[in-house]
Amino acid sequence: MNSIIGFANEEMAVMSLSNLYRQYGFKQFKMSKFEEYDLYAKNKDFLLSSNVITFTDTNGKLMALKPDVTLSIVKGFNDSLHEPQKVYYSENVYRVDKGTHQFKEIMQVGLECLGDIDTYAVSEVILLAKKSLAAISERNILDISHMGFITGILENTSLSDKQKKKIIACIREKNTLAISNCCSEFGVDEKTANCLKVLTGIYGSFPKCVEKIKEISFNETMDSAVAELESIYAFLEQNGCSNGVNLDFSIVNDLNYYNGVIFQGFIDGVPSCVLTGGRYDNLIHKLGKKSGAIGFAVYLDLLSRLMIDDSDYDVDVLLIYDDSVELAKLADTVKDITDSGRSVKAQKFNNGNIKYRQLMKFVNGEAEVLETND
Repeated sequence: MNSIIGFANEEMAVMSLSNLYRQYGFKQFKMSKFEEYDLYAKNKDFLLSSNVITFTDTNGKLMALKPDVTLSIVKGFNDSLHEPQKVYYSENVYRVDKGTHQFKEIMQVGLECLGDIDTYAVSEVILLAKKSLAAISERNILDISHMGFITGILENTSLSDKQKKKIIACIREKNTLAISNCCSEFGVDEKTANCLKVLTGIYGSFPKCVEKIKEISFNETMDSAVAELESIYAFLEQNGCSNGVNLDFSIVNDLNYYNGVIFQGFIDGVPSCVLTGGRYDNLIHKLGKKSGAIGFAVYLDLLSRLMIDDSDYDVDVLLIYDDSVELAKLADTVKDITDSGRSVKAQKFNNGNIKYRQLMKFVNGEAEVLETND
């Protein structure tokens, strides 16, 4: 627990991250708890889970409790204004929990930048992703990939979308044998197949791995992806946030939605990523907009085990008094305890149901410590 910068609860985490995003000009986005189901039905591949809670509204429309925030933000974005929209959110989403396989209400915090997305906009979002991780834990890692590099490898092939998805799934699993088999089955040339296999083994610190990527880059699309990654890393270095930044090209997403840099964030003590994000111009174009978009989400439900755990005690001090204690004396004692940063519960009886660090009781008009459990 000593690696955790530390939030006592979700509310503190939301407040800290929200303040961070506001510092960089992001405004809060608020939305309804539900959307028309059609929005999710048409973009199921973009969602973490295709399971959605639905209901029929009074007007007969099929509605859904929102399993995602990004789709709602993109839907409401007006790209005719010719200015970027920088928003953050703290919203509950409703999706199936991986552990229980039941629907769960999950607090999600994140941000989106929509509009004319240049290298600065991309770098700023990734900087905020790294700062978000650092706000949660000193021991954090940000893994970065780039869909442009994958696109560049596959752009001269005649693969169908279905075949590309199968190869991407093999890359995600780092399964070089499956990649070989797929490439052989789909008629992919040996150079492309070898490049895909080498790519799956590239993981580690940015300075070390970027040279390996350059060695296998063989066209302009791939070179452009490498150049953008180098610009982003230089930006992170300039802002003192380059430690713990790795390249990992097994991080891949659906080419129908993602087109640029993508990333995942991890913190010590949590076995899965707590932050995911990326550039998703293809999604915004699919919804009829002409702009670009990039963003990320922090999954606070995964951080619950890292929140400061006060479950051993209900209160720091249990203060017992009776009718003989003057109100002013009782008030002064409670004030002294709270001023010291401790919590206190004052009541007339100790019924044994309250877990306390310290038991105090008024004896002859003065508060005395009877028991300490630290």
